[in-house]
Amino acid sequence: MKKKGQSSNKKKDFIIKAMRLTFLSMTILLTTSLMLSANAGRGQELSKRISVNIRKGSLEKALKQMETQLNLNFAYDQQMVQRYQTDEHNFQDQRLDGVLTLLFDEKDLSFREVNGVIVINAVRKERIVKQAQGKIQGKVVDEQGAPLPGATIKIVGGTQHAISDADGNFSVSLEPGVYTLEVSFISFKAQRVQNIVVKTDAPAMLTVRMKADMGSLGEVVVVGYGTQKRSEVTSAVSTVKADNFNKGGIRSTMELIQGKVPGLNITKTQGNNPNAGASIQLRGVTSLSGTTAPLIVIDGIPGGNLDLLQPDDIESFSILKDGSAAAIYGTRGNAGVILITTRKGTAGDPRYEYNNYFQRDYTDKKPDFLSAEQFRQKISAGIISPTSDLGGSTNMYNELINKNNLSQYHNLSASGGSEKSNYRASLYYNDFQGIAQQNGRKQAGGRLNINQKGLNNKLTMQVNMVANFNKANLLGGDAGFFEQAVAWNPTAPIHKADGSFYEINEYFNPAGRLANRLNQRDQQTFAGDARFSLAITKDLSASVFGSYQRDNFNDRYYRSMYDFEQRPGTSWQGMGYASKGNELNWTKTLDPTLNYEHNWGVHSLSAIAGYSYQYSTRETFSANNNGFTTDAFLDWNLGAGSATNNTALPRPGMGSFKEDNILIAFFGRLNYSYKNKYYAQVIMRREGSSRFGANNKWGNFPAASLGWTITEEPFMDDISFVDNLKLRVGYGVTGNQGIPNYRSLITLGTGGVYPQNGIYLQTYGASRNPNPNLRWEKKLEWNFGLDYTILNNRIRGSIDVYSRETRDLLYNYAAQQPAFVRDGLYTNVGTIKNHGIEILISGTPVNGKDFQWNVDLTANSQFNKLSKLSNQQFKATYLTFADIPNPGAMGPAIRLEEGGAVGNFYGKRFAGFTEDGKWLFYKADGTKARASEINENDRTIIGNGVPKYNVGLNQTFRYKNFDLTMLFRGKFGFDILNLQEIFFGNKKYLPNNIFNSAFDRHAQLNDDPQYSDYYIEKGDFVKLDNLTLGYNVKVTSPYVRNVRVFVSGRNLLTFTGYKGLDPELEDTGFTTGVDTRGFYPRTRSWTIGLNVGF
Repeated sequence: MKKKGQSSNKKKDFIIKAMRLTFLSMTILLTTSLMLSANAGRGQELSKRISVNIRKGSLEKALKQMETQLNLNFAYDQQMVQRYQTDEHNFQDQRLDGVLTLLFDEKDLSFREVNGVIVINAVRKERIVKQAQGKIQGKVVDEQGAPLPGATIKIVGGTQHAISDADGNFSVSLEPGVYTLEVSFISFKAQRVQNIVVKTDAPAMLTVRMKADMGSLGEVVVVGYGTQKRSEVTSAVSTVKADNFNKGGIRSTMELIQGKVPGLNITKTQGNNPNAGASIQLRGVTSLSGTTAPLIVIDGIPGGNLDLLQPDDIESFSILKDGSAAAIYGTRGNAGVILITTRKGTAGDPRYEYNNYFQRDYTDKKPDFLSAEQFRQKISAGIISPTSDLGGSTNMYNELINKNNLSQYHNLSASGGSEKSNYRASLYYNDFQGIAQQNGRKQAGGRLNINQKGLNNKLTMQVNMVANFNKANLLGGDAGFFEQAVAWNPTAPIHKADGSFYEINEYFNPAGRLANRLNQRDQQTFAGDARFSLAITKDLSASVFGSYQRDNFNDRYYRSMYDFEQRPGTSWQGMGYASKGNELNWTKTLDPTLNYEHNWGVHSLSAIAGYSYQYSTRETFSANNNGFTTDAFLDWNLGAGSATNNTALPRPGMGSFKEDNILIAFFGRLNYSYKNKYYAQVIMRREGSSRFGANNKWGNFPAASLGWTITEEPFMDDISFVDNLKLRVGYGVTGNQGIPNYRSLITLGTGGVYPQNGIYLQTYGASRNPNPNLRWEKKLEWNFGLDYTILNNRIRGSIDVYSRETRDLLYNYAAQQPAFVRDGLYTNVGTIKNHGIEILISGTPVNGKDFQWNVDLTANSQFNKLSKLSNQQFKATYLTFADIPNPGAMGPAIRLEEGGAVGNFYGKRFAGFTEDGKWLFYKADGTKARASEINENDRTIIGNGVPKYNVGLNQTFRYKNFDLTMLFRGKFGFDILNLQEIFFGNKKYLPNNIFNSAFDRHAQLNDDPQYSDYYIEKGDFVKLDNLTLGYNVKVTSPYVRNVRVFVSGRNLLTFTGYKGLDPELEDTGFTTGVDTRGFYPRTRSWTIGLNVGF
């Protein structure tokens, strides 16, 4: 016990030191930030844009408030200012001179800037009598009549202007006459009101109704190493912003955009398992053995860790789908790129936001296996032996379900600051519980963003820091537990009379494993980055970006001496087993860049050139021992296991490993536009990777794209229903360096130990063949796209058609011995082709004052083919995937052949049953034969597990303060191999428990399991994936800005002809469409949540 205590104290000391170091780092950073803010240059203060909430009261207090919050300097006579009052105002992103003009309206005050100081003077009264003044008074509202505070109101041709207050009201004093008024507001189209007659006897009253700029052509889109306006984008780039995220209780970051981006497949193959991530694939599979998931870039950090993201901390996703967009990332862009931008600090009064939800999961669909009563009925009918009745009545499946699961999510954020210096910080805590017993994940952490401007606004600093601490219980998430639960004899009790767990020799008792085992992970993840940007001239700027990301986890595993696997009579001799392991991954990145932007006349040019350096390393350590005669220490005293001295026990183990890699690149991008009508973009990246052979360390990755805004042409002037029409075409080359390290090198591996002069010495030898010609996989891609908005921006969307070819696919081929030392060589040979169409349609069918209806439809097709697998030197007839487990030795289910589609099921063709229930299959010549008579020539393609078509339909309804969101998703044109029916639907599997289908749907079958198209089913489905109802509470408190409550359901309905549990299976990679025997229960989730803004 002493050793355990010492270990615990050391861990506590380490945590305390780490917390102190983190606190000290944040304190230094914040102090430096404030010092920089205090010494920042002024520049043209009156022209800068500010955000501030002015409280009702004296004008002097308002000026002092602005000095404090906005870091301004005012100079004025105190007695002169004290006699004036001001109303409450809410200014958002407004010029300072406009704000002061409104505050000083009808006051004998003027202002001017002198060396960065705003000097306020009294206006001398004119001796001559001025002409009497009139007014324009009004209100600025949106299309639903809601006020728009902070809108800018200008008199066209004059200097007078105003800003709407918190209620959208404004007032402009003018001499009598006829005027034109212009109103502008962010995300709305500017509106002009003409022929306004101003008189002295009464103000001119009007209401200005603003229309949303639904075309979003001015929307800023995040692209690699920068941003572009949506109107300037010439590649296939999809953007999803926070207001369009999936609503409700979202656990996984990528679920926020599931069904929102055509061509992007996001599948949770283990349902709502809190310790399982999502499978992600963009535009089909692109590699045989390398990375097939898109590159994740978080705030500029390539390879960002999704564990560091919380849904409420994310601002937007940008998906670089084609080669002309992703080429800027070179050998990491083959499978596409997902750029994730987190929320940043903004100027304004301090704001707080608190978001939470509570979620309960329910089993969606359970397997239909025999109950204890049904099992005994089969015994009475003579189908099952009477000796199989073990006297109990157990539903082992239900025993594994965590019926009291309750997950919770909490996120508290604070933001504020001035234009010069602002921040955003958030803290979170999650407790996610799975539907399975002993399956959960608790995590806590925080995120900090600081933005700073200095040197007369020429120098900008942005710093981000984020940490995640999580502890996962992995034991109950084992899919094999539920496979055993289905096979468990329902008449077998859980416990024996003495309290020990009942065991069936061929199978284990899942409840016993839950009680006698431990499997946990303790993980800490951190990322920090900083970017400094300096404006050198008006057109030229330089920036440097650096980041550090660190992921460390410790695994602990223990099997009690009472666990069935450790029982007496086995090699473990009734004693316990323990293991520990840890892994450390860290990456550092440095990206200096130069940016140039220049406009002259109708020409516009922008360029970026940069250098990128990234170093990554991975370190692991593990140790195990056995022979524990007590469970008191668990895994905290490995040395206490007697296996270190008792050679009759399995040998203890210990291992360690380290690997690293370096990536260096030079890159550039040039953008040109002419008359905001014709656009061109060129990209070049030259990149070197330590993973490739000595003869191919460096590669070039070029790309080019063009855009033509057709609606800017004169011949489109008479086509009034088309608001915007833009044609895009792009071509790009990307690579894939997502392969294991050192595959091009000859590396050492251990062999046996041999005696030398009485001493046993470890031997070493070559573990692989070197390949100095090893190079990156290379994808060449064409993309043709059309962006459109029609009917006054009521309908908008895009269509993209792509064709891609990935060459030089890497795979381990047979190597001739000699000359090769080993029998395999990792080399470039194959080619995969993909093509498809992607469609996005967004519309607003109804847009009334009280009721609005928005629709977003995404659809895509994808087709994948292996066009080449061999060359003259390296041969491979076909590749196989998805081996079917025993019993039966049925072999692999999927075959990938040269010239064939990805995902083909390859096997026997069902021809019926004999009279005694034996299998019959078709031979190649069409005749029928028994299973023993079928040979390789008789097998053929019997289905395909890759969905050809994907559809997502999202609808949002708003009625006054209510909102309702519905997301339907569907996948079509694919097949499913139902492995559960192969085994559990066959009476030969008795006396194990089986499905009821063995006695109805498969009643005629009386033979050993066989793999054929008999078990291939259509997998098409449509799901009601998300249904969220929210209500925005009317708030009048000065302390609370907004309150929203919501209730949400996930995975509520599934429409399908598939007879298994869930038709949504793995559809990425090469093992698609297989419904395996082991599974994690799919769930239906209900969530209630609260969002509050202070």
